[in-house]
Amino acid sequence: MQVTGTEDVAAPIEHVFAELTAFDALERQAMRRGIDVRRQFRGAEPSIGESWDTTFRFRGKERSAKIILEAYDAPNTVQFGGASGGLETNTLIELVPLSPNRTRVNLVFKMNPKSLSARLLVQSFKLARSSINKRFQKRMSQLARDIESKVVKTA
Repeated sequence: MQVTGTEDVAAPIEHVFAELTAFDALERQAMRRGIDVRRQFRGAEPSIGESWDTTFRFRGKERSAKIILEAYDAPNTVQFGGASGGLETNTLIELVPLSPNRTRVNLVFKMNPKSLSARLLVQSFKLARSSINKRFQKRMSQLARDIESKVVKTA
């Protein structure tokens, strides 16, 4: 299953990329949502192949996932791979400069089930595809507005 989203942000590409790869802030945001995040690298910025281990509750069960940084091409692309049980994920974020102060964010999230339980999970997501796409697009719009508000504060 694949979920895609596109959003235009009124900010320079470098600023958008910096916000999307502010790993400290993203880790804190995940922790506020009840996700336990543990870095598996030293330093402020990971290099390709380094990862995070996460633990969270989903559908009443404690789950764990490993997220690996697979590509990092500033300020154009960042890609993550993940694995949780029998489910493999891939997230690709591409930034396209539309003008000096406008950037298009393209996000592609793919789920690839490797076990029967993962296939059932993905099948339930496919049945709810419409609501998932709406929530995904709403979240992308909110993220774009948050990035734009930070540009206004720093200008």
